[in-house]
Amino acid sequence: MFGLLGKPDKKLYSVRVNSNSPNCHFAIKNSLLDFIHIAKPDWSELVVMCIGTDRSTGDSLGPLVGSKLEKLNNIESVYIMGTLEEPVHGANLEEKLKKLEKFKNPLCIAIDACLGSLENVSTISVGIGSLKPGAGVKKELPEVGHIYITGVVNVGGFMEYFVLQNTRLAVVMKMANIIANSLESTILDLTLLKTHKKA
Repeated sequence: MFGLLGKPDKKLYSVRVNSNSPNCHFAIKNSLLDFIHIAKPDWSELVVMCIGTDRSTGDSLGPLVGSKLEKLNNIESVYIMGTLEEPVHGANLEEKLKKLEKFKNPLCIAIDACLGSLENVSTISVGIGSLKPGAGVKKELPEVGHIYITGVVNVGGFMEYFVLQNTRLAVVMKMANIIANSLESTILDLTLLKTHKKA
């Protein structure tokens, strides 16, 4: 629904950062600013869609980020969707996407947890293009976002639902804090730039 025309080169327009590295906040923020400028520099409204559910530890990354960013709803033209109180998940995703049709020219940043290889657990990926929620648990859901942020919360490939339910909260919380802090800093920079252009 929000994918770019043509497929961007994933290697050229994606970055993977280990959440244990000391400069991960800066790497994520700088990547977001670069990718937003490439993907949709003329955006009017910024929508951060945080996908997941609080009923599963591993799948709570998105709602945790959303709850940490809720205060940004007070900024003009910034909208946070998907929190612990009101999650965006497989059962209501299409309904939430329909709400975006009311926006004039939205830029959507989609956030979701994912499963991966053992060496990639605790890494955060940022890139241009849509993410496909539910892919790790074989669900067919619409693609979301002009920009994606995913966090590898655990190892995939076998009994995915069970793995998500038994993911360590400490791992998810650490990545949620990093993503939320990076996004908050990015959004504040973007809104300042927009204000200067209007002046």
